[in-house]
Amino acid sequence: MTKKIVVTGIGATTPLGGTAVDSWKALLAGTSGARAIEADWAAEHELPVTFAAQATVPTADVLARHETKRLDPSSQFALVAGREAWADAGAPEVAPERLAVDWSTGIGGVWTLLDAWDTLRERGPRRVLPMTVPMLMPNGPGAAIGMDLHARAGIRTVVSACASSTEAIVNAYDHLQDGLADVVIAGGSEAAIHPLPIASFAAMQALSRRNDDPAVASRPYDVSRDGFVLGEGAAALVLETEEHAKARGARIYAEVLGGAITSDAYHITAPDPEGSAAARAMIAAVRNAGAELSDVRHINAHATSTPVGDIAEYNALRRVFGDGLDDIAVTATKSSTGHLLGGAGAIEAMFTVLALSERVMPPTINLSEQDPEIPLDVVTEPRPLGDGDALAISNSFGFGGHNAVAAFRTA
Repeated sequence: MTKKIVVTGIGATTPLGGTAVDSWKALLAGTSGARAIEADWAAEHELPVTFAAQATVPTADVLARHETKRLDPSSQFALVAGREAWADAGAPEVAPERLAVDWSTGIGGVWTLLDAWDTLRERGPRRVLPMTVPMLMPNGPGAAIGMDLHARAGIRTVVSACASSTEAIVNAYDHLQDGLADVVIAGGSEAAIHPLPIASFAAMQALSRRNDDPAVASRPYDVSRDGFVLGEGAAALVLETEEHAKARGARIYAEVLGGAITSDAYHITAPDPEGSAAARAMIAAVRNAGAELSDVRHINAHATSTPVGDIAEYNALRRVFGDGLDDIAVTATKSSTGHLLGGAGAIEAMFTVLALSERVMPPTINLSEQDPEIPLDVVTEPRPLGDGDALAISNSFGFGGHNAVAAFRTA
């Protein structure tokens, strides 16, 4: 028998705010999280891109000193978001053996790895910290949350590039359906605003180069879009069976309907321009939810603001919904947050859940002239969701051809 899975807690630290609530308020206000990088290394390395969507609240303001010393920034962000989500859910009383973590990252502890390499070259092996390996591991963020909350039903980490955290949420749904846990903390984090990733993304012409005006650089669907804005942070959702949530009197934000995962097998960085595998993921996500494509009222699109990627996703959407796409409101929240790589899907899933819970669809900012090749109904001002039951999907696509789609419904 299929169980009803619900969201009972949310947490985040993002380029828009240090909490989920603050991030949501800033999103609705049309705020941009992109700004110039003030660190000395931006000028020192003569980077072609000197801005990013950095987290607004330093983790040192939230975590204990020993935690910031012993955790990579990707794990620090995860711990901040995970603790907020757990508290928001009312700190459920659940046996450790029935509590699990499904987490994700696209890159992992890049700051730890590269700082340790610098230390090795400049100061020798005796000065490399003994905690280097635990700090750089991609499973470090999920492990940090799991140890903090004593989760013993399993701590799983997905590394599927920019599709990672949506895939983690789909996995969490499946793990609850399979009876492996009663409560799962799912989400993702990323902390890759570092000279090397910036230089590499810039070299492949993936990043916007609007150094003179960062706030308008992320502009999905606009004719003048020229690449994504690198972001950092984390988001977490507490998922549990409805039976478990109601038994403890928990507040329910929305229902999780599961999702689907496919792969392009086309190119390591470029999406399949026809969008056939991405389309299959969307269709399967809706069908797996026991719904019809016509039930979808809102889409939080992957929409990174790259010339090729935005059109490829549009082609996939049109393949799925046909003329019905014209009646679906689409939001591209990366216009505000930038692109958090492995953490992006979790933040966008959180925004999708809040859109359903608050019955308002968040805006896409910086859309001055919509690309005529992408004729979508793009939400550019907060828009009421309307009454009645509503279904929404959140799309994530990643390097390597990973496609992940999560589906949600009003509670």
